[in-house]
Amino acid sequence: MKVLVGYATAHGSTQGIAERIAERLGAQALEVDCRALSKDSPVAQYDAFVLGSAIHNQAWLPEAEAFIADNHGTLGLHPLWVFSVGMPAALPGPLSKLAMREADKVMARFGGSIQPRDHRLFSGVVEESQLPGTGKWIFRLFGASFGDFRDWPQIEAWGDAIASTLVSSLTDGP
Repeated sequence: MKVLVGYATAHGSTQGIAERIAERLGAQALEVDCRALSKDSPVAQYDAFVLGSAIHNQAWLPEAEAFIADNHGTLGLHPLWVFSVGMPAALPGPLSKLAMREADKVMARFGGSIQPRDHRLFSGVVEESQLPGTGKWIFRLFGASFGDFRDWPQIEAWGDAIASTLVSSLTDGP
């Protein structure tokens, strides 16, 4: 079974998560390609998809949204999982809960054009250099923290669950 782990990243955090998921799938003898999503990304050769994007302004990055728009028909014929990378773990209490709602807003933007088996929101990396001067000040004012908030055990467990589902589908047959 050939799986595309595709991603759209702004600063590399989402790419790192995609690569870790690809490693977990590959460890279960699945054939995996991990690549950045673009309009020219091939889809016909894949049997399953794990797609992710950084979230900016409560939406996936434009290249990821364009990929979904261009390929939703093919994606609907195969097992699909999606993940989003935001910053809920960087935010304090109530703001973190508010940030967790981004996952629903991302899916709503697709208007039902895709039906993933699961959608996860992971926290990524937030560095001072990623924000303009005013943004840094506001970020700190709200009590947010800079750092790497990727929860690798959570990401690996999700990748393992996807791998298990795909491997089971191979042994169960049609």
